Amino acid sequence: MLKKDNNLLREEIFRHLDGIVTAPTAFALHEKGVLAHLLQEKKADLRDLTAKFKANEGYLNVALRVLCSQGWLHQTIDNSTDSIQYSLTEKSEEAFNLVPLYADVVYLLKFSEKYHNRRFEVEPFQVLKGIFEKYRKGYGIDPEPVQQSVQYQIKKHIEGILVGPTVVHLGMSGMFHNYFMEASFRPEEFHKDPDSFKDLLDMFVYFSWFSQKNETYRFTEKGLFLAQRASAYGVTVSYIPMLRKVDELIFGNPNLLRDIPEGAKELHVDREMNVWGSGGAHAAYFKKVDEVIIGLFNRPIAEQPKGILDMGCGNGAFLKHIYEVIEQRTLRGQMLGEYPLFLVGADYNKAALRVTRHNLIQADIWAKIVWGDIGRPDLLANDLLEDYGIHLSDLLNMRTFLDHNRIWEQPTHIAEGRVSQSTGAFAHRGQRISNNLVEDNLAEHFRKWTPYVGKFGLLVIELHTIDPFLAPQNIGKTAVTAYDATHGFSDQYIVEIEVFHKVAKEAGLVSNPQFFSKFPNSDLATVSINLLSSGS
Repeated sequence: MLKKDNNLLREEIFRHLDGIVTAPTAFALHEKGVLAHLLQEKKADLRDLTAKFKANEGYLNVALRVLCSQGWLHQTIDNSTDSIQYSLTEKSEEAFNLVPLYADVVYLLKFSEKYHNRRFEVEPFQVLKGIFEKYRKGYGIDPEPVQQSVQYQIKKHIEGILVGPTVVHLGMSGMFHNYFMEASFRPEEFHKDPDSFKDLLDMFVYFSWFSQKNETYRFTEKGLFLAQRASAYGVTVSYIPMLRKVDELIFGNPNLLRDIPEGAKELHVDREMNVWGSGGAHAAYFKKVDEVIIGLFNRPIAEQPKGILDMGCGNGAFLKHIYEVIEQRTLRGQMLGEYPLFLVGADYNKAALRVTRHNLIQADIWAKIVWGDIGRPDLLANDLLEDYGIHLSDLLNMRTFLDHNRIWEQPTHIAEGRVSQSTGAFAHRGQRISNNLVEDNLAEHFRKWTPYVGKFGLLVIELHTIDPFLAPQNIGKTAVTAYDATHGFSDQYIVEIEVFHKVAKEAGLVSNPQFFSKFPNSDLATVSINLLSSGS
């Protein structure tokens, strides 16, 4: 397949992810009258909108910023006065008038709540099938809309909700195993209800994922490409439990999905699905991390860390991978008998600790698995010293996509005269958090770690946002709309790369340019890899 074709298929994935978050968000604003009000007034202050519609300001801000990233609103943010205004764009009227077309797919999201998140069941499929029939007949949209048009956006958004969750279900259940991807197959080979499953496959024939001949199906070249990237849908789809409730989060009880007993299953996200999606999507970043690890553990032994701390170890897969890289590809790997590697997996989630411990034992890897809070490195340092005689500062500290998910704490130190450079939308339990406070909080967070990373640094893979003025100029080239929605509504704090670096430097941590990478390597970068260390 040509590179040009690959880029078009990646664009399709990004547009689908846009739709999974934009449809329920825009429809909630439409039903409440916010979009009609904006069309009438042309522009509005966020605080005035909050008061008029009795909204939770933080989540309303997230919702409106989602529409900005799609080019349907324009955000004017002034962090010096902590004011935010939203105004119309040339696409607003057409887009807002088409938002009612989302009604069916939003209903599908809500209806499917009664059924298993990761199992193909007939009842929700029958609803999906009915919507697909309407979609195939045109859905009130130009059958061949211009690619840069609002109608094309809406069409791909609806398609995203029809396709995305189904792709994840099939991927997690083994449908994209090599056996099915390399040969023809029949519906009865995969599901106990072959007639319904055939209807599902026929939908994907329409979307050109499969070809069909003599009651058998085979992946097309397009289908193979997209199926191999099914995990790219996983993280966004894992937040559908939250997206079903986005109207309530914005205009009702902001704690709806958060007031759960300690240790109970999360309500806002399907964590197993999230981990599955993350694992597939993050593989490319780990290759760059390998370069950093190999460089550090090829140094003279006196200049090497005694081991590694993986904060937020999840299921232990990353720690296992790092151990294998050191063992097989570094000088330290040849000296493990004399200089053993002290591995620590830490996580706030006790269930994750159990899974990590089991997986590392199965892999015959020795490691200490401990409870840890990313916001309390002092407690972790004390535990490691008292229980194992190891100094946290003697380890390479690392984590993946975790700092933005820290538990919110009101900063104790407010920087005088701070004017944030971030355009992000941030909230905690529905309350809007000013961008200045987010920077203060991030600086305080980094300062907690500074005493422990002076020797070997803090290796971080982190997620970021980009300016909502840049996003709509690059529809189909970035997943930032999905990131802003899923993380904004779930009280996570993704800031721009430049802001991340600036605030880290305030805390005495500088990104080593030798090991810095961003993905993609452009102004659209939403992921960075940094080795943060003390010094200039």
